[in-house]
Amino acid sequence: MPVFSGIWVALVTPFNDGAIDFPALRRLARHLLDEGAAGLVACGTTGEAAALSKDEQLAVLDALLDEVPAECLVMGLAGNNLADVLAFQREVQRRPVAGVLVPAPYYIRPSQDGLLAWFSAIADASIVPVILYDIPYRTGVRLELPTLRQLARHPRIVAIKDCGGNPETTQALIADAELDVLTGEDGQIFTTLCLGGRGAISAAAHIHTREFVRLVEYVGTGELDAARGIFQKLQPLLRLAFAEPNPAPVKSLLAMQGLITDELRLPMLPSSAALRERLRSELA
Repeated sequence: MPVFSGIWVALVTPFNDGAIDFPALRRLARHLLDEGAAGLVACGTTGEAAALSKDEQLAVLDALLDEVPAECLVMGLAGNNLADVLAFQREVQRRPVAGVLVPAPYYIRPSQDGLLAWFSAIADASIVPVILYDIPYRTGVRLELPTLRQLARHPRIVAIKDCGGNPETTQALIADAELDVLTGEDGQIFTTLCLGGRGAISAAAHIHTREFVRLVEYVGTGELDAARGIFQKLQPLLRLAFAEPNPAPVKSLLAMQGLITDELRLPMLPSSAALRERLRSELA
């Protein structure tokens, strides 16, 4: 029985006049779960966690726990100072959450042994499931397959958000069946599901959430033609959602639906006027 499966939405953090828009955050969380999302991942890359203070991240978590069952909420846990990460982890674990999503320490580019020690230290301190986040184009370092296999032996490490870009590693992890493999690349959702992956942590699934959920359901029941048809219909959204740096296009789309204000924190900028015109055609 997988711990993590289906469509988990990598949640944006709504802002209004520079501050977190908590009413919009709660409204968006309810909307996504009502649309069938398996759960939400707060304060990850899409949530602009790097632009939030630790107090703000905890405030986001607390606000979401007012609306979302704990088993439907994963919290991002990122940093490159282990003592600070462990201190923040302790604060997060004072709340009930389904798990934590942990990337490699950015900028440092440690060895594979260093990564093994890093993730093991966090997992040793965890009282909730840990999802590895392999995203080398942001962290500067890749989790190699032997490292992932060693980490998968840890009783707290149960899943991976796979943005590693290596199909052989993805297939090997699925075949090993030691980790729940969730793609973090929206364009790979159909392929990963067909190979036996459990689902996705998706930014684009803020939009047309029910279609993403149906895609997972159809693959699960072996209705691959129907699943392929949905995935093909989602292609324009997937292209536009990442036409400019994430989460700007997704925030623009959500603003067009009246769910949030189209606002980001520097150095992120809202979608360009040209992209907004293309996005309007997607929602039409």
